[in-house]
Parts: sequence; structure tokens; C-alpha cells
Amino acid sequence: MAHYQFSVSVIPQYLPEQSDPDQGVYAYSYTVTVINTGRIAAQLIARHWIITDATGKVDEVRGLGVVGQQPLLQPGEAFEYTSWSQLPTPTGSMRGSYFCVAEDGNRFDATIPEFALVQPRSLH
Repeated sequence: MAHYQFSVSVIPQYLPEQSDPDQGVYAYSYTVTVINTGRIAAQLIARHWIITDATGKVDEVRGLGVVGQQPLLQPGEAFEYTSWSQLPTPTGSMRGSYFCVAEDGNRFDATIPEFALVQPRSLH
């Protein structure tokens, strides 16, 4: 087991009520679960998202914390939050990383695995 390690999983969901396909607006929520799978308590300090739409256009988003928080996770502890993103195309993907600092001062990045944002086919 690594000393410094966060495991990240994401469940995305299309938000039809927040989307307007006629205007090229496709909204998605994503629920992220971050688990400290390492041996040492560590704090999630900042986020870096790479958002790619269907045309290949890339947006990068950097900021402190997640949903206004910088959770400190003890080994085995989890933090879950939901956020959202908007694309100009019906499909795309997101990936990224969290910058974390362990209690002993060591810094590390936790990878956010790539996940797809897909508008479900309408049932007409």
C-alpha cells in the first residue's frame, strides 16, 4: 500500500432540464468519490480538470478545493461531492487530477480517471 494515495471514481449523469440542445448547451452532473487509500492523512488542496468536447476542443479548469471545501481525509476515509459541467456538444469527456498534501508535508497528485459525458439517445 502506498503512503500517499487517493482513489477517485466518478459517476456522470446527463441533465436534460439544464440542457438546451437547440442552443448547443448540454449539461452534465458528476458525482465524485475520493477515498484515501494511502497510509497517511492528506488534504485535497486543488483541482485540475481537462474537459474535451466532441470537436476536440479542450477546456482546462483549475481551482482551489472542490465545492468550496478542501477535505482532510484520514486513511480509509471517503469524501463525496457532486458538481456539474456544460458542453457545446452532446458528447465529451473529462479527466484531471487533484493536488494533495499529506500530513507530513509530502505533496502528491491523485489522478481523476477519464470519464465520458454522453447525452442519452431520445426515445422517440
